[in-house]
Amino acid sequence: MASNTRLLVFFCLFLPFLLSSTAQAQDCNNETFSSNKLYSTCTSLPDLASTIHWTYHSTNGTVDVAYRITQSSSNWVSWAINPTSTGMIGADALLSYHDSAGTVQIIMSQLSSYAPTIANASLTFTVYEMSADYSNGAYTIYATLQLPNNNTTQNTVWQRGSSFSNGLPSGHPNTNTGSQTINLNFLSG
Repeated sequence: MASNTRLLVFFCLFLPFLLSSTAQAQDCNNETFSSNKLYSTCTSLPDLASTIHWTYHSTNGTVDVAYRITQSSSNWVSWAINPTSTGMIGADALLSYHDSAGTVQIIMSQLSSYAPTIANASLTFTVYEMSADYSNGAYTIYATLQLPNNNTTQNTVWQRGSSFSNGLPSGHPNTNTGSQTINLNFLSG
């Protein structure tokens, strides 16, 4: 009897966790893209209702990425790799937003401080292709890039915000700081 009670308590405590983990992974795997592109790996990121999909090409050290995040079309989103540290400072970012004409834009910018001036500029690694779209309440950033130092494990950073300056993204709520980072292995997931 005690054994059955312990088993029942175990399932009551851990079943909701197991179901939420399965549902999260299933959502990631069921996403489709306007480009009809397929990716070999995906993961649901732990914050901001976002996912990252990728295919790593070991022959040349590049990765195809699709980063998706729920966000209002009047706001901006970003996904970045920080090749030298963790966190925002030093990250090389891809940012997407709608311009004043309502067209989805994508730019690259290096983030050198907690209040960086966003300007379209080259990154410290090569980006071969990039594009973005907005559909069903979410932005998707697509990119093919060279992994910095040909290292398959990278510090990644993602964010969203609503502030603009001179038509470009310019900040995010302080409540979004410090938690949108993950050390991602593009080879093994």
